[in-house]
Amino acid sequence: MNSAKPQPPKTDFPSILEGYFCNYLRPQRNASPETISSYRDTFRLFLPFSEQRFRKMPSSLTLADLDAPQILAFLDGLENPRHNSVRSRNLRLAALRSFLRYAASQDPAALASIPRALAIPVKRFDRGPVSYVTREEMIALINAPDCATWSGHRDRVMLATMYNTGARVSEITKRNVEDLQFGPTTPLRVHGKGRKERVIPLWKSTRHQLQDWLREIRNALGCPLFPNRRGERLTRTGVRSRLNAALRIARQTCTTLRNRRISPHHFRHSTGMHLLQSGIDITVIALWLGHESTATTHMYVEADLAMKKRAIDKIAVPPGKSRKFKPSDRLLAFLESL
Repeated sequence: MNSAKPQPPKTDFPSILEGYFCNYLRPQRNASPETISSYRDTFRLFLPFSEQRFRKMPSSLTLADLDAPQILAFLDGLENPRHNSVRSRNLRLAALRSFLRYAASQDPAALASIPRALAIPVKRFDRGPVSYVTREEMIALINAPDCATWSGHRDRVMLATMYNTGARVSEITKRNVEDLQFGPTTPLRVHGKGRKERVIPLWKSTRHQLQDWLREIRNALGCPLFPNRRGERLTRTGVRSRLNAALRIARQTCTTLRNRRISPHHFRHSTGMHLLQSGIDITVIALWLGHESTATTHMYVEADLAMKKRAIDKIAVPPGKSRKFKPSDRLLAFLESL
């Protein structure tokens, strides 16, 4: 009996894109759900953009349409009309690069144009100082929700847990009731970026708040720790909305919050800064926040002006008078003026 010959892979763009998500990212790369969602969202933006530019349906696009000028135009559109950050631009570029590498293995005819698209560089950007809130501002934010209501009770416990753990908003929304391990230390198990899992101890006050909160929700395996009123998992947008509601209330008593925009990530940065200011070793903070390297955690040292002032106060001022440099040549003077 003759065995059936394996069918060659389809080389049209829709089939390659479907194979990329269904046959490559999941079974071969074992990509995380967050990575798949991010890459999916990239194409949800890129395909309508290409449809407008080429005047044809996304299913009619070809790999030749994904050339370097088209990708650059898409990336520029993210920064200007959409006002996305450079970091977001680079994330979209990473998704397109990943797909094009896969497409090159599926359609050798596209090898002529793909290398030029892959050569688009990642854009550099300025890293500003870490933005965080003070302890007084944090207390005002956590105490803002009204515990007399179900949603207010949830919001107060959720904000307290975010501050205690320094977890990313995606890590908080995916926590289930079984991730709490009540005992002498009562840690919370968190699954972070890069499939890393960390166990974070909870303060006594946070533990008591969570114990009270569990009496208000369905306490079963697989149930979200912070659900919405329908019992479903809160979304990233939902967390931001609840934080904005707390911020509006907190501004009434905390004047330093009135001209500030606070995001859920401010809680993570504030946790790192407050741990550092309390004298916690930077390696412990890196483990607490799930940083791949302590080099990432050093940004909190750079942002702490009080720590810098204490350091400079310990340095003796060198004696002698300083003299201002005076260039002796017209060309040197020009360079000095730049």
